[in-house]
Amino acid sequence: MKEVVVGLASCGIAAGGIQVYNKFSELLDAEKDETALKQTGCYGMCFREALVEIIEDSKRRTLYGQVTPERVERIVNEHLRGGKVIEEWIVKEEGQFLAKQKRIVLHNCGKIDPLDIGDYLASGGYQALKKVLSEMAPEQVIAEVARSGLRGRGGGGFPTGRKWESCRNAPSRNGTRYVICNADEGDPGAYMDRSLLEGNPHSVIEGMIIGAYAIGSSQGYVYVRHEYPLAVKNLGVALEQARARGLLGKNILGSNFSFDVKISRGGGAFICGESTALMASLEGKIGEPRPKHIHTTEKGFHGKPTNLNNVETWANVPLIINRGAAWFSSIGTERSKGTKIFSLVGKINNTGLVEVPMGITLREIIYEIGGGIPSGKKFKAVQTGGPSGGCIPERLIDLPVDFDRLTEVGSMMGSGGMIVMDEATCMVDIAKYFVKFLTEESCGKCVPCREGLDRMLDILTDIAGGRGREGDIELLEELGYAIRDTSLCALGGSAPNPVLSTINYFRDEYEAHINERRCPAGVCKELITFTIDKEKCNGCGLCAKNCPQQSITGKKKEAHVIDQTTCIKCGLCRDNCKFDAVVVS
Repeated sequence: MKEVVVGLASCGIAAGGIQVYNKFSELLDAEKDETALKQTGCYGMCFREALVEIIEDSKRRTLYGQVTPERVERIVNEHLRGGKVIEEWIVKEEGQFLAKQKRIVLHNCGKIDPLDIGDYLASGGYQALKKVLSEMAPEQVIAEVARSGLRGRGGGGFPTGRKWESCRNAPSRNGTRYVICNADEGDPGAYMDRSLLEGNPHSVIEGMIIGAYAIGSSQGYVYVRHEYPLAVKNLGVALEQARARGLLGKNILGSNFSFDVKISRGGGAFICGESTALMASLEGKIGEPRPKHIHTTEKGFHGKPTNLNNVETWANVPLIINRGAAWFSSIGTERSKGTKIFSLVGKINNTGLVEVPMGITLREIIYEIGGGIPSGKKFKAVQTGGPSGGCIPERLIDLPVDFDRLTEVGSMMGSGGMIVMDEATCMVDIAKYFVKFLTEESCGKCVPCREGLDRMLDILTDIAGGRGREGDIELLEELGYAIRDTSLCALGGSAPNPVLSTINYFRDEYEAHINERRCPAGVCKELITFTIDKEKCNGCGLCAKNCPQQSITGKKKEAHVIDQTTCIKCGLCRDNCKFDAVVVS
């Protein structure tokens, strides 16, 4: 029996995956064609969605990219019924994209149906839970996770085993302890947690059950971002299926251990990714952080010992139990074990979700997995760690990626966002963008973050607008260090990173904006002018046709002119010119 597998994660759906699935359903006759139609999660190759895989046997599989409903009929007639592979639609980048990856957490994403627990069980799912309940004491589970070297994948990188041990040993008057999964993924361009919950929710559930057994908890929560409806749906289905199989609820798998999980949807506040703010929100209070004089492992949700890990951390747990701590710790670097999932986005050819061993270099990720920079442009920088991460310049492209090395260069691992920038990126503008985001997302509880970020944004706005003054760079640095050192929570503590790192590595761009009233990248509108090179312009009229202000005039086959009084500097003329005749100065 052949299989037709359609990627129906959010990326696949956005590219028309549902319509593709429905078209296959309409054209295929399951018995006559001897073909089963199924769905799966994210393959990782988001740049080629919608993706369809044809599986004929264990050795014969074909992955088609950018499939549309119109292409389905040809795939059915020529490939499924005629036995002829359609070469021009095959995803030829697949080998390059996967060669440097080590997909262990993402192994089943793109392979199993997330709505069918049978698929997860057939792949070895819940065997780790069975092993734990039948063969291991809670202390043994914690020791195994500790020996593996697993560190939290949500940003802090705290040793997971140590956190579990602290929570288990914390006194609780009635023995109540909680486990929570942080799925409040708010970083711009990040979707690692979403893809795991959409594509393999049972791996997260199994990890949580094992963690609950280890620390002595009977109740868990998944705090999930409100804007993730598909993740919530697939997770909800998975929880119901797990309960029906006796994997959740009372006396799991016939043991004396009972545990269940509830879903709680966040309200869209970025600050609720912080542990104490998340727990306050979960309690129905305002989502704002509190001082951590007492750790949440001792006094967290409802004042009880609480263990909080993110989606990716929980999904690693069954792998460690099944394959052993020694196997896991053999991957990665001395202090950063295992793999890390990154969302690779920005000015990169192969955008998507990648899972790589700790210690891989930025060069390998950007050029060997990501396929380099579009349009032959030069790589300029990459930001890791979300809006509070730092920007790493081209000269550090051979930097190994792990928790410690990223911190050393002024960035951080964060949850796993990786935004690539090319030569046409203005680093002052980038710093302004992320500080604006963080200013809007600050809860405002502490003065350094509330007032400091506002002032920092004012200065950056002035610099980008041609109103920068001597001493602004030094003032930004002073503000940054003060905010970093005195803010209440990690949002404020890391918020200055985009500014401090761009000043550190791209100070000349700040100086050009202030001293020369010039944006070297040609991005900041108040500092640039668009003109047309008469020698290069052949009068094709494309620039005038695409100008929203009708600011460009000229006769056919004659050089055109831009009216500077009405030009809004949107850049559409440059984007549409095929002869590089539009000049930015």
